[in-house]
Amino acid sequence: MLNVPSQSFPAPRSQQRVAAGGRSKVPLKQGRSLMDWIRLTKSGKDLTGLKGRLIEVTEEELKKHNKKDDCWVCIRGIISARFDIGFVYNVSPYMEYHPGGEDELMRAAGSDGTELFDQVHRWVNYESMLKECLVGRMAVKPTVLKDYREEEKKVLNGMLPKSQVTETLAKEGPSYPSYDWFQTDSLVTIAIYTKQKDINLDSIIVDHQDDSFRAETIIKDHLYLIHIGLSHEVQEDFSVRVIESVGKIEIVLKKKENTSWNFLGHPLENHHSLIPRKDTGTEIVKPYTPISGSLFSEFKEPVLPNNKYIYFLIKIYPTGLFTPELDRLQIGDFVSVSSPEGNFKISAFQELEDLFLLAAGTGFTPMVKILNYALTDIPTLRKVKLMFFNKTEDDIIWRSQLEKLAFKDKRLDVEFVLSAPTSEWNGKQGHISPALLSEFFKRNLDKSKVLVCICGPVPFTEQGIRLLHDLNFSKNEIHSFTA
Repeated sequence: MLNVPSQSFPAPRSQQRVAAGGRSKVPLKQGRSLMDWIRLTKSGKDLTGLKGRLIEVTEEELKKHNKKDDCWVCIRGIISARFDIGFVYNVSPYMEYHPGGEDELMRAAGSDGTELFDQVHRWVNYESMLKECLVGRMAVKPTVLKDYREEEKKVLNGMLPKSQVTETLAKEGPSYPSYDWFQTDSLVTIAIYTKQKDINLDSIIVDHQDDSFRAETIIKDHLYLIHIGLSHEVQEDFSVRVIESVGKIEIVLKKKENTSWNFLGHPLENHHSLIPRKDTGTEIVKPYTPISGSLFSEFKEPVLPNNKYIYFLIKIYPTGLFTPELDRLQIGDFVSVSSPEGNFKISAFQELEDLFLLAAGTGFTPMVKILNYALTDIPTLRKVKLMFFNKTEDDIIWRSQLEKLAFKDKRLDVEFVLSAPTSEWNGKQGHISPALLSEFFKRNLDKSKVLVCICGPVPFTEQGIRLLHDLNFSKNEIHSFTA
């Protein structure tokens, strides 16, 4: 059975967090904090030096930009031996904002910084952090493979032999995807480069059993399949992250033994192939959060035979693997439903005084029952605050119900934040940030018992947890759900 994975990443005690905690930092000048950098990237200033142009960068050109005031760095390019994938950034404007200091960035000046990046902070979303510094793509061309052993090695790093590349790209259909992998002492990450920007979590199924790994990704009307017999054993739990802006998927596996892998594994049936979707058949398992039928306690549930019913709030992705099939179900059709899973305990509400909810998109779904319960059954509760992030006004789930509930119950404050609002929008706008959270999430009293619940896409949840810690919310006061 193919199971959609948990998206909790990094795990609280994972290698990433350990490494981040122990990494040496340098004192930054005043006005060079993360928030100052974000303000600079939103100022409209040309941070690439190319006046908005994107160029193709050769290896020779990259080497020329190796000084502090002219420093270009490539990530996922030359070392990875892929074609048309690596991105080049002008990191000179970022020098004074880098927590590791200028000297650390200069180690990768004029070269591919992938290996250095993976050693120190592989989990950082550099595409978002440096998007205003993007110079362009690396112009790295594939080499002709000399023998079968070399060919197998290249294929396992996401690269086809030259003859196959030419033949594949000549065919009608989507651009051929690619993939590669990299590792730390405890983790193996498989990165899939779809070359399609509208990829989302609903477009991929991942499964591994024993030493067999399989990932299926929708690329337009095709399925891109990675199917590998892994060279070493991995643990059962894994995580998936999608970076929609560049069409990249990262699948993180946990090693059973902290040893270095010499190679990822050997290809299995249909590995690294692009298959028309009509030729495939797959069982899909997808986790969803049951909700109430309404935010209002007086809402009357419908009377159904045997009184057995359950509500879900599901967003349909037209290009997804699962939700289009769900959308086509008719009354009388069947789906299988498993037993509930999760680790949220209702005891977290005991003697609670302040409840803060932080949601993005469909991450609002676990907040429905929390609001129902909190406003009805917690006598100690003084305040509930919901900050709800979406792209547009049309994306706001149950907006009218939330506004009516806030009007009815004065303990509830709701703040909508849009990342792509129209000119008529008068509310908050932007992305999750220290300024937004610090302004909204304030305790009633210094020592009041508080709980913060957060749910949304993985990068949103990761950033939110970091910012909440910076605002002095303890680990025990924060609970994250899987979106």
